[in-house]
Amino acid sequence: MAGITLTQAQSQLEAYLAAETAVLTGQSYEIAGRKLTRANLDIIQAGILAWDGRVKELDRNARGRGRSRTIVVGG
Repeated sequence: MAGITLTQAQSQLEAYLAAETAVLTGQSYEIAGRKLTRANLDIIQAGILAWDGRVKELDRNARGRGRSRTIVVGG
């Protein structure tokens, strides 16, 4: 998923959280032309986990805290 910005990832996460709320209150919801209903709650929650992870990863990278590295000093 190269090229996705932190702002875009946060927007997607917010959309999935809104979808989950709507489904949990007995409504259907539409994301990107795909209608989701109570039967699709698992898909929505998987999307929440995926976008939450992406937001956290992009946020870490933006703060300069990407992958950790081990540095050995001396010989």
